[in-house]
Amino acid sequence: MTLQFSLGPVTPETVETPCVVVGVYENGVLTSAAARLNTATDGAIKQQIDSGDINGKAGSVNVLYAPAGLAARRVLVVGLGAQKTFDAARYQKVCMEATRALGRLPIETAVSFLTEVDVPHRDVTWRVRTAVLAADHATYRYTATFKPREKPATPELGAIQFSGGEDAAAGLEQAVAIAEGVRFARDLANLPPNICNPAYIAEQAIQFAGRHDAVTCNVLDHIEMERLGFGSLLAVARGSANKPKLVVLNYQGGGTDDKPYALVGKGITFDTGGISLKPGPGMEEMKFDMGGAAGVLGAFVAAVNMRLPLNLVCVVPAVENMPDGDSYRPSDVLTSLSGLTIEVLNTDAEGRLILCDALTYTAQTFQPQVIVDAATLTGACVIALGKHASGLMSKHDDLAAELLAAGEATLDRAWRLPLWDDYQTQLDSGFADVANIGGKNAGAITAGCFLARFTEGQRWAHLDIAGTAWDEGRKGLATGRPVPLLAQWLMDRV
Repeated sequence: MTLQFSLGPVTPETVETPCVVVGVYENGVLTSAAARLNTATDGAIKQQIDSGDINGKAGSVNVLYAPAGLAARRVLVVGLGAQKTFDAARYQKVCMEATRALGRLPIETAVSFLTEVDVPHRDVTWRVRTAVLAADHATYRYTATFKPREKPATPELGAIQFSGGEDAAAGLEQAVAIAEGVRFARDLANLPPNICNPAYIAEQAIQFAGRHDAVTCNVLDHIEMERLGFGSLLAVARGSANKPKLVVLNYQGGGTDDKPYALVGKGITFDTGGISLKPGPGMEEMKFDMGGAAGVLGAFVAAVNMRLPLNLVCVVPAVENMPDGDSYRPSDVLTSLSGLTIEVLNTDAEGRLILCDALTYTAQTFQPQVIVDAATLTGACVIALGKHASGLMSKHDDLAAELLAAGEATLDRAWRLPLWDDYQTQLDSGFADVANIGGKNAGAITAGCFLARFTEGQRWAHLDIAGTAWDEGRKGLATGRPVPLLAQWLMDRV
């Protein structure tokens, strides 16, 4: 069930709801809403603080049942931590923990006053948008491949109303649109590879375009790509019975003559490594290797839902990398769509081989004003940055600054890595124009350097989301990143 959100100029003492949510800092400091509830209940919250039941630690939750003096049947008190160090990241965490706690209660609706909490350097639009996105993320459930469950006997959380007036309406509207994009990306990436194959991604794009008048979708099959010269992409696809697709979504929200922005996403729907076979342990996570495709599609969904006044193209090369008698091999030399030849040194460095053709196609076909690609490209980026920051590479300082700022605004953060020509020599080949790997040193950077050879003359940036696109472990789910970052970046362009 998708959570519903609304705004209202409500007061904590009089609002009739199964549960009202307020925040308390450490050392017994009450927020305005919590102070009003404390007064109305003759000091019930302060009594809980004095007894040690409420400590105000960040993310802690306590429930007061049937407090006298209120119209609300419950009060959920969430800890905000130390007031002096309260910041945007903690606000997001608190909103998530509050929503998780609400989800454990037998209630269908709640009213939250966390949007009134002061967050340094953030306005009410940001607070509402962040609270809604955090709540939507916290209540996401993957159900597509489970047996349908019976309707639970106890009530389930279905809606949250946040405190806010007309000045916060824009934040709610943006959040609902971005949340749909994030869910779209998470649903797509979480599906197993026997369902989410290249044809499935293409069908989802076609269906989305069919629901929006300003969106068109074109899908190139392997025959058309062979005619055009997608030699690098098609080589990766040769080992699979699931034929590749190049999915192209086009949104016309701007002027007829306006050059589009372009998003390109790596769509390896399952990656065995090909002939350079991956180790068995952990290979099941390689269904997430289309996280870049899911991310750019989700950002496209968000932009369309916000009706942003710009033109936007989303290009997804969707391919499965499998070992087979017809698979491409280490030492093969491929001719890319750009004409550059590529020596294959490792068939598990396949993402850059499909992206290079997709980037060339995007530049040649649409002449975009900027291209941003997203890809679960390298394990090296996970080693360098872990699970918290996506790797960002670009030769354009202004573009890099825009994307970094969008990441900071949404807490979907990125960190810039160098893309110096010094690294290009690691890609030298004695048999082709370029090799597809540059060795173990600076693996994320040399992957970016490889892509840079196919984006000459383009204003281009690359996001390596190998560490941020999904959570590790058997129950790890797709995160939906970098949808918030890309959606904010597109919003900032208008």
